[in-house]
Amino acid sequence: MHIMIVSIKVKPECLEGFREVTLENARMSRKEPGIFRFELLEDRNDPAHFLLVEGYLDDEAPARHKETKHFLAWKETAEPMLAEARTRSYYEPVGEPG
Repeated sequence: MHIMIVSIKVKPECLEGFREVTLENARMSRKEPGIFRFELLEDRNDPAHFLLVEGYLDDEAPARHKETKHFLAWKETAEPMLAEARTRSYYEPVGEPG
């Protein structure tokens, strides 16, 4: 199991469209067998800054996710809305889930 956190900065004029397409991608992603968590978070102090919190059950799940129809549609639609390249950080759970 591991967690990937994706930091995303969105162009101010694209916020609503980005939320819409990303929430749909998250909804579909949570149905994938290798994903146990997929959330969109919005920064309270900077509405153009978002985090995706993605929880994967195995090392192959992220690659499988990137091949899905909903991810490819999200990427095509969302990437032009980004103000800068997204960044990723990777984490491992410590202790029991709570």
